[in-house]
Amino acid sequence: MSVSAAPSPAPTGAVASLVEETTETIGTTDPLVVSLGVLGALALAVGGWWLVRWLRRPPGVRFRRVLAGHDEVTVLMHPNPDPDAMACAMATKVIADSADTDVTIQYAGEIRHQENRAFRTVLEFDPDPIESSGDLAADAVVLVDHNSPRGFTGSQLIEPIAVVDHHPGNGTGTEFTDVRADYGAASTIFVEYLEELGAHLHTDADVGDDVDVLVTPELATGLVYGIQSDTNRLTKGCSSAEFDASAYLFAAIDEDLLDRIANPQVSDDVLHVKADAITDKRVEGPFAVCDVGEIGNVDAIPQAADELMHLEGVTAVVVFGEHDGTIHLSGRSRDDRVHMGETLRHVVSDIPMATAGGHARMGGGQLSVDHMRGIGPSNGISKAEFEDLLFAALAGER
Repeated sequence: MSVSAAPSPAPTGAVASLVEETTETIGTTDPLVVSLGVLGALALAVGGWWLVRWLRRPPGVRFRRVLAGHDEVTVLMHPNPDPDAMACAMATKVIADSADTDVTIQYAGEIRHQENRAFRTVLEFDPDPIESSGDLAADAVVLVDHNSPRGFTGSQLIEPIAVVDHHPGNGTGTEFTDVRADYGAASTIFVEYLEELGAHLHTDADVGDDVDVLVTPELATGLVYGIQSDTNRLTKGCSSAEFDASAYLFAAIDEDLLDRIANPQVSDDVLHVKADAITDKRVEGPFAVCDVGEIGNVDAIPQAADELMHLEGVTAVVVFGEHDGTIHLSGRSRDDRVHMGETLRHVVSDIPMATAGGHARMGGGQLSVDHMRGIGPSNGISKAEFEDLLFAALAGER
């Protein structure tokens, strides 16, 4: 977990001691010098005391204070946002509303996966799409569920004021950073923020008009589903915090809304990709790899990977397919020997412009078909050779 850490508090009487030491050091030969030295020591001590006091506040309180320092912020989700990202954005807006800060929720890419579309429709979540940094509604940007802006023109120039995430990475906010790679979902972090802010859970009990932070059934349901979706229904990559957060929200969730999000209808093309993965898979020992070829819906790839994980005797899988000149990868692992994020990163490391990574149990990546074939400073590889690389990496031979 990486959260702005507080330094050790100054001992009792530290200010007086610092003043005394300063006076002894500079002597008494010049009263003006003595006075300036004492004032400087006092200013330093008081400033340090305020810094310690600020950093000792719970992260949720500090996050709201950062939001309160801006009239308007853009809450930016990662490209093609999933339920975890969308739930985090919803929670950020509720916290910002309590600080009288206007919020616009934005994202690059598309919302395509059937559960993502169901989440947006059922919970009436209406974010704004963007294609470039010029489309951002506010200069102050808050990143949720990712720690480096990406997926739109000019993203590399964005310096977010705040970052809240659970993915490994080096991205930071200029005013606030809370990255907890040991958590299973970013939504869990926001549930803790709401608890730290004394949020009121909206149940059938009376809710007064003076409630500062209100967790509606829609928000509670969204956060619970965000946690479930990123942890495969609380079965993979969980920490105890995920269970605590779900228990905290339980009384406020709407079971009907949750069921409608969790069980959406599946499109025909997704079923076809799943079928191709099952019939065309290549299995070597405990590992399975499948090239599903040209696809119309890239969100079908992780779903196909999830499907292959049901195969008896298989402990790690990678599925990849091509869409608009890009190869999309998705991997799953329940094998303690296979860190899927690192495995995929190693496989694409020699291919220019390729990116991959993720957690131990789940990973993904993208690479250009042209660069895979040899454009740029590489000799290029075929898809068959790429499959061989995947198996070698899964076996720890690369």
